[in-house]
Amino acid sequence: MSDVRISVIVTIVDGESALKTCLRALAEQVHAPPLEVIVPFDASLGWADALAAAYPGVRFLPLGAVSTEKALESPAGQHELFDRRRAAGLAVASGAIIAIIEDRGVPDTDWAAAVDRLHREHDYAVIGGAVECGIDRNLNWAVYFCDFSRYQLPYPAGPRPYVTDVNIAYKREALMAVRDLWEGRYHETTVNWALTKSGQTLFLSPEMIVRQVREHMTLGRVLHERFDWGRLFAYTRARECTTLQRTGYTLSSPALPLLLFARHVRTQLHKRVRLGRFMLASPLVLLLLVSWALGETLGYLTGRP
Repeated sequence: MSDVRISVIVTIVDGESALKTCLRALAEQVHAPPLEVIVPFDASLGWADALAAAYPGVRFLPLGAVSTEKALESPAGQHELFDRRRAAGLAVASGAIIAIIEDRGVPDTDWAAAVDRLHREHDYAVIGGAVECGIDRNLNWAVYFCDFSRYQLPYPAGPRPYVTDVNIAYKREALMAVRDLWEGRYHETTVNWALTKSGQTLFLSPEMIVRQVREHMTLGRVLHERFDWGRLFAYTRARECTTLQRTGYTLSSPALPLLLFARHVRTQLHKRVRLGRFMLASPLVLLLLVSWALGETLGYLTGRP
């Protein structure tokens, strides 16, 4: 039997430089149990083979050419590719706990120890952690507030309807019980909602912390990204709801930007730690929310990702 306690799937999203930073952080974990670090990579990453030689303690998992429904160069195609990389890593993981992070999500030095401790202390099959912003730039903060405000410190530990796939750890038995849902392509809402329906609880802890370090963002790229991700979210949600519910979501979509923006404002007022930064980033936040809402509306209307 493997002596690996935690398998860590590192999803390559931003590329070689980000991956090196993430792997260095994993190598510097303090009081960590035995780790298995798995980095799935496909033929589109021509640099990965050479990098693997520099990290003999990391399992670089070659996938060959991976086909996607959407064009590989598009945000939707890239999102699908990330999901397929995650799925491939999950399939070979041997740990009693299986965690997922991204190359641009740099874990704090006590992250692995926190994952281990939390899973020993709790029966929860799914434990998610905090996400903090790692680059002090207006666009980075805007994207951070849109994506991760519900995972922004501080918050109390407890059950939640959502945890994020950029910082999540599963007990092996629970994840393997829904293997048919992620074997080809892992999508966190599909997997986590299925586990919730089976009686599992999603638990969010402030002790598992990763920091978002996105160094090469442009406004055009993230607007396109928001649109495609909103459309994918709507597609996934539409598969789980009735026709009447889908119609309701579609009709209410135009109000989404203001609704979501009000929610972000309420969150920041409650947390009281980033109010000034949020105010500076708020025009960009609203613009990103509009792009998401347009994508979500189209996803409900077409029923396609």
